[in-house]
This record gives sequence, C-alpha cells and structure tokens, in this order.
Amino acid sequence: MSAVPTFGAGDIAWVLMSTALVMLMTPALSFFYGGLVRRKNLVSTLVQCLIIFAVVSLIWLFWGYSLVYGASIGGIIGNLSLVGLNGIGINSVSPYAPKIPELLFFGFQLKFAAITPALIIGACAERIRFKSLLIFVVLWSTLIYSPIAHWMWNTSGWLHVLGAVDFAGGIVVHIAAGLSALAAALIVGRRKGCVYWKDYSKALNGKSGAPVSPATEFKPTNIPYVILGAGLLWFGWFGFNGGSALAGDSLAVSAVVVTNLAAAAAAVSWMLMDWLIKGKPSAVGISVGAVCGLAAITAASGYVTVTAAVIIGLAAGIISNLVANWRSGRSRIDDTLDVFACHGIGGIIGAVAVGLFATTLINNVSGLFYGNAYQLEVQVLAVVVVSVFSFVGSYLLLRLVNVFTPLRVSQEEEDAGLDISQHGEEAYHLD
Repeated sequence: MSAVPTFGAGDIAWVLMSTALVMLMTPALSFFYGGLVRRKNLVSTLVQCLIIFAVVSLIWLFWGYSLVYGASIGGIIGNLSLVGLNGIGINSVSPYAPKIPELLFFGFQLKFAAITPALIIGACAERIRFKSLLIFVVLWSTLIYSPIAHWMWNTSGWLHVLGAVDFAGGIVVHIAAGLSALAAALIVGRRKGCVYWKDYSKALNGKSGAPVSPATEFKPTNIPYVILGAGLLWFGWFGFNGGSALAGDSLAVSAVVVTNLAAAAAAVSWMLMDWLIKGKPSAVGISVGAVCGLAAITAASGYVTVTAAVIIGLAAGIISNLVANWRSGRSRIDDTLDVFACHGIGGIIGAVAVGLFATTLINNVSGLFYGNAYQLEVQVLAVVVVSVFSFVGSYLLLRLVNVFTPLRVSQEEEDAGLDISQHGEEAYHLD
C-alpha cells in the first residue's frame, strides 16, 4: 500500500484561497464589462461571463486539463491520458505542484482556462449571437487555449523547452485573449451606428445629417459598476499571480506585492495621459489603466523586483492608453471595450519585460539587464508565435462558426438590445 503524501497545510490553504480569488475575477469581469456597455446589453454581458465559466469548467474536466498537462505529443499538445481526471484521486500529486494535491492544481488552473475566453467577449460586446458565442468558446478553449497553455506550461511544451517563461498567464491568458479579441472585432464588425472621430469630422464638414458623436452614442451604462469590477479584479489578481507560486512562500509574497505596485503605477500613468490628452482624469480610464497594469505584470510577477514592476506598470498605462486612443480615433476597428489595447498590449509588455528585468534574486530566471540576452530573444519569440496563432486561429474559427450559425444578431435584435433579443430579460424594469 503506497504512503499518503504529506502536503503542507499552509500551502493548501493559500492555493485554495487563491483559487477562490481567481474565481471571483469572473463576476468582477462581468461587472467591469457590464458597466461599460449600454443598458440594453447589460444582462447579456453579465450572463456571457457566467456561462463561459460554467462551460469551460466542464471542458477543463473532460479534456482541457489533459490536453495541457497530459503527456506531451511532440511538444505540441497533451495526450488524453488524463481525460475526466482519469487516475487522479484526492491524494494524487502533480509534478507541477508537489506541495498541494493534484485536484487543487486542477481546480486552480481551471479558473485560468475559464476566464480567458471571457476576456474576448469585450471586443464583440453588444452584437454577438449567444448560441454562436457558446460554439466559439468550446472550439477556442480546445483548439487555441489548450495548445498555447501546453507550449508554455507543460514541461515538454516546445516553447517551455526553449526557455520561454510565463509566471501566471501574461502570454497564455492575456496575449491569447487580446489577439483573439482583435480577430473577433474584425470578423463580427462594428456596432450599428458606431462612428469614429475621423468619420465624424468628415461628416461635419459641409454634410447634412451628421451622425451622432461616438462620445455621446456609446456612453457606459454604469460607471460605478466599472470601478467596482476593476477593484474586484485587482483584488482577485492577488490570487491570479500570488497563487501561481503554487505554495504559500516568499515567491507568492513577492508576486502579490509587485502585482499591486504595477496596477497602481498603470492607473496613475493612464490617468495622467487622460489629463494630458483629454483635459480631465477619467474614472473609467483610471479603472482601465489599473487592469492594464495587472495584465502587464502577470507574466513577470514571479521574476521581477518591485522597481521593475513599477516601470512595467507605468509603461503599460501609457502605451495601452495610446493604443486605445489610436483604435478609437484613427482606426475602423470596433473593439468595443478595448480588449486588445488592455490585455493584448499589456500582455506583450509584460512578456517582453521578463526578458529585460527577470532576476535570479527573485526566481531562477535572468533577463537582458542581468546578463542573459537569450531570455529576451525567447520571450519575443513566444510573443510572436502566440500572437500569430491566436489571431489567425481565432479568425478562422469565427469564420467557421459563421458558416453554420450567424455570429452577429440581426439589426432589429441589435436595436432592441441583446438583453431582450437573446434572453428576454431587462436589467431594469422602468415604469
């Protein structure tokens, strides 16, 4: 009879709490996104996040976990040896987390798999058909998320073998979601009546019947929801990054501290950019800026010092702000909630920052500024590969789904709002 492994009670307690914190990020995201859309689409945005969490939980059980952490097939994808948690009991130990039961490791990683596709919906909010979204999520979680997570986090994954690192999902979660969101925005198309400043200015120059300004047509329905969602995301991110140490140790402490500092720095730098460009500090902007900083520090949180974290956060707030302003003012892309600017750009900044700022003073990796130029090279390679795979793969999947069921609701359904047209419900019953 084999001996029962001895786990650290403190380690189990910390990762259990971190698992709960990361789960909280899904309703936090729903409030963050829900507050940014128009009132007629509030319920649909909230429930999309919730159902994605439920659907991906089952996918992760039946085949997702095995595709990521099962025995590797050529460094590309896991085999199906762990389907349905085959062979995993309450005392099983994973080589990826020897201090905690494998069931807890499974549960913790499930939360990452579940929130990642939920991030994407912000790019096509207010116009995507509910049934089509569910089909896309199943395909995306299986064919996009699982291979990327395997490449980066399975010890035999080809990017992992090359030396690329991603402590808590800056590449696997944020770059993958951000680039997939960009593809979704392009495929689903702009919202009805969505006019950008360049078009608006042209319409005002001597033409009658100028369209409504985008600043007034698409106002957030509930800014307090946005602030609440951002605050809860910030709180949950301590589990996201700190829990990725997979033990209650000094590395977890460091990850939590740098996470907070990066978020704070990005909130401040975004606020200052808004003040400089728009003349007023925006409450929504400060909230979005904090989330950009959180996305940026995710890959680096287990490898960098507090000083580097502040630099990463400041850079994320500034660069993401500029990209968001370019997107809304000079492009025709209707990434409704700027998922690409926030998560895609933030994730890229953080992944590259590992190659610059990582130090063995924190963890077992050093970057360019500590004498290891190769780390920067392999981080850039991972960014390019995952960006291209996510964008092209999502673009093709969305095209495929659209063949069988329309991605976009009809104009009449869009006018009525997704709350009524997709769910037959309203956020507020106004007499």
